Amino acid sequence: MKKVLVLLLLMGISDVFSQGQQSAFKSGEWLKFRMHYGILNASYATLHVKNAKIDSIPVYHVVGHGETTGFASLFFKVDDTYESYFDKEDGKPYKFIRKINEGGYTKDVEINFDHDNDKAVLNDKKNNKKFNFDLQDSIQDLISAFYFLRNNYEPEDLIVGEAIDLKMLYDDDGIFNFKLKYLGKEIVNTKYGKVECLKFRPLVQSGRVFKEQESLSLWVSNDDNRIPIRIKADLAVGAIKADLDGYNGLKHQFKIIMD
Repeated sequence: MKKVLVLLLLMGISDVFSQGQQSAFKSGEWLKFRMHYGILNASYATLHVKNAKIDSIPVYHVVGHGETTGFASLFFKVDDTYESYFDKEDGKPYKFIRKINEGGYTKDVEINFDHDNDKAVLNDKKNNKKFNFDLQDSIQDLISAFYFLRNNYEPEDLIVGEAIDLKMLYDDDGIFNFKLKYLGKEIVNTKYGKVECLKFRPLVQSGRVFKEQESLSLWVSNDDNRIPIRIKADLAVGAIKADLDGYNGLKHQFKIIMD
C-alpha cells in the first residue's frame, strides 16, 4: 500500500485564483477519512488547515496525517505526515514536508520553493542529499494541489471525459504532469446521508501498486466546499476504499440530499 496513502491524502483536487472568487475553505477546516483494505478497517487520515507565516507572508499551513490502526497495523504499519505552507492569495506553495514510515520504508523530505527565482530545493534529510529544480507555471506540491484545485474549477465548466492538468513536485523524481479526468455527477450514500458528487478519475502509474492507469476513482461534494467524499482504488493485490468520516470548520454548508 506504499504511496496509496500519498494519493488518498491528496485527492480532492487557471493559473491563478479568479478575482473575487470565494474560497472553498478557511483556516480551521478539519477532515477525517476512514480507510478500508478489503474487510479491514485499515487506517485513518486527517487534513487540518491552520494559519502561519513564511518570511512574514500570511500563508495556510495544512497538516495531513495518516496511519494504520487495529488489526491492519499488525501486517503493515503506516505512519505518514505531510505538511504544506501555501499562499493565501494565489495558492502557490512555499514549503512542503514529507515524513513517512510505510512498513519500514521511510522518507524525510523538505522542499523550499523560491518563486522569485523560479527554483526549488529538495532536501532529502534521510540520505543527506539536495536536488535543485527549475519551477514551471502552476507548480504545486502534494497537499497544496488539493486546495489549489478546490478554488480553481467551476462545475459548470467541467466536460465529461476531459481532464484537469496540473504540474506537481513532491519527491526527487522531479516535476510531473498530474491529470484528473471528469466522469460526471453521481449520488453517493454516506454516513451523513446522500450527497451529490462530482466523480473524477486521477490517471496514475500502473504496475506494482495499481492494477492499471485508471484504477483510482474520486467523488467530490458538488457544493461550495468541494471536499472528498469517497475514494476507491483497485490495487495490484486487493482494493482500498476511503470515506469521509468526520469534518469540522467547513466554510460553507455541507449539502445533504433530503428524501
